[in-house]
Amino acid sequence: MDEATSPAGDPTWVEAGRVAIAATDLVVGAPSGCCFADNGVQKETMTMTSPTSEPTTLQPLTALHTGSGEPVVLLHGFMTPRCWEPVAARLSSTCEVFAPALTGHWGGPELRRRFLNVAALADQIDNQLDELGWRTCHIAGNSLGAWIGFELAARGRARTLTAIAPAGGWDCPSLLQLRIGLKFLALLPIVQLGKHLSPALRYSTPARRLALTATSGDPSAVPERAVTTAITAALHCPAMLPLLIGGLRMPGPDQLTTLKTPVRLVICEHDRVTPNRSYTMRFLRDLPDPTDLIVLPGAGHVPMLEAPDRIAALIAEHIHTSIHERVA
Repeated sequence: MDEATSPAGDPTWVEAGRVAIAATDLVVGAPSGCCFADNGVQKETMTMTSPTSEPTTLQPLTALHTGSGEPVVLLHGFMTPRCWEPVAARLSSTCEVFAPALTGHWGGPELRRRFLNVAALADQIDNQLDELGWRTCHIAGNSLGAWIGFELAARGRARTLTAIAPAGGWDCPSLLQLRIGLKFLALLPIVQLGKHLSPALRYSTPARRLALTATSGDPSAVPERAVTTAITAALHCPAMLPLLIGGLRMPGPDQLTTLKTPVRLVICEHDRVTPNRSYTMRFLRDLPDPTDLIVLPGAGHVPMLEAPDRIAALIAEHIHTSIHERVA
């Protein structure tokens, strides 16, 4: 890892008082009692005549619900629950996994407001947990989903939280907050243009390359279907602008210093959306001990797409450890 992202090479990591663990091949398997299975996940076939053709069977997903065992909620960012499918498959033998589509995202409830914030999205998940009869559950979230996870943890809904490349690592107002807002605002014209392009251009090699640059560290590790799904989800996300406007008026996750939920903070070496040096320090500073800090070498902002084995193992291990600590 380079100096900007290396916990060992950057003195700011040491000052934060955290010990980073590099998640390499040591975590590709689950701990005892948390074995994986490639079953239970909704299976679909996807017909594509060429890499640039319109997907003919890819449909929005309201929620992914599979498996049995410990209750686990998986929360996506500006994506779709489909980004969690490979992880859910690996967790389904020991966990009951629920991955809902967020309001205003592809497959999610219709957006009925001009502005949207994390608290409103957490309200949605709160209500869905009540419908499932889950007073508490294990939560794993990526980007915006991790931010929602912190909000739910503060409300007492999380047994554990695995926060993967979390958004919200800024004060309000701040230059960091403005910078991330401008970064996403710059994407809006591209998204609007993409809606009017033919499928051949919408899913072309340049479009795929742009999507992979934003989401992954190793583009070759991301399946074609996952790239097409990410592009389609971006084109069907009316929540993006309302969230950006709402986000500029609200701080990042609060109550971090008093959080009682066991947190595993997973950061990605090649995160180009929320670079580690800038957007992780608030979590390192404010989260109480013991908070796990895991570094994913080579991974980008949405590591479930390129490293589902490692992500599933990290979630399963965190759940397994917390259960044994409660029993002890």
